[in-house]
Amino acid sequence: MTRANLYVPVTARRGSIAIGNFDGVHRGHAEMLQRLKQMATATASHAVAVTFDPHPIAILRPEFTPPILTTLSERITLLKESGADEVVVLPVTQQLLEMTAEQFFTEVIVEQFEARGIVEGPNFHFGKDRHGDTLLLQSLCDTHGIQCHVVKPVVDGDLMISSSRIRELLCSRAMTQATELLGHPYRLSGVVKQGAQRGRTIGFPTANLTDIPTLLPAHGVYAGLTQLDGRWFPVAASIGPNPTFGEHREKIECHIDGYVGDLYGKILHVDLLSEVRALQSFSSIDLLISQIQSDVAYCRRTAQQFLAKG
Repeated sequence: MTRANLYVPVTARRGSIAIGNFDGVHRGHAEMLQRLKQMATATASHAVAVTFDPHPIAILRPEFTPPILTTLSERITLLKESGADEVVVLPVTQQLLEMTAEQFFTEVIVEQFEARGIVEGPNFHFGKDRHGDTLLLQSLCDTHGIQCHVVKPVVDGDLMISSSRIRELLCSRAMTQATELLGHPYRLSGVVKQGAQRGRTIGFPTANLTDIPTLLPAHGVYAGLTQLDGRWFPVAASIGPNPTFGEHREKIECHIDGYVGDLYGKILHVDLLSEVRALQSFSSIDLLISQIQSDVAYCRRTAQQFLAKG
């Protein structure tokens, strides 16, 4: 890897840095970024988050690449909201992955970032075959006169908060617990395309999301919210097939409570807050409508409670 492969802006040099995938930017990441901000303040430098794109596994073993929790643009936004002054995206190439831990430290951390300090989590590894760990990092930092701080793991119960654990929760329809570990709603972003328009005929029009790049939660109904025209609207989102009408194709249908407008062809961001129920088949349209009314009322209360917290 050469300097030409990585653009480090002037404001990101001679700062305090934290390096990681940061997928989801969960509470564990937020703790690390707060410690990074403290170090940057103490050294009169910038807090710089360095993230990888794509995930290293996508290059090493593509078949094992985990589904992402956040797009790159969302990750950058969340990192800055969590305390980073600058976010630098480190392009993952085979050349980068062939670097030894010592090479990565010298050529990237020392020569390109000119780091004054570094903050990492307890499971941080770097260099070819993940040879470098926090003990080697501390030793190298001591040799080069760079401050080093390894944060303690942030736990929920007896388990450390991690992106992989959040993926497991989302795939189990445990949205409430997943958002608690994230520290923020789980966002789905997609393009609105025309569907069967069946919801409109029963009084609950939906925006049908397609081309979603992030992990889809397990099939079910979820409470969320979305911001349109400067206003927040409650959302009842159904993910999966429509068993009442004998449909088996997976769909993401979002009823935006109180919104009237044309969203076709536009990108819609839906922030999911909690699970509502599993999908089920209803024996009549009247029973379906009654259940949707109950779902929307629940979603409305959930969104209002979330917004009231500020």
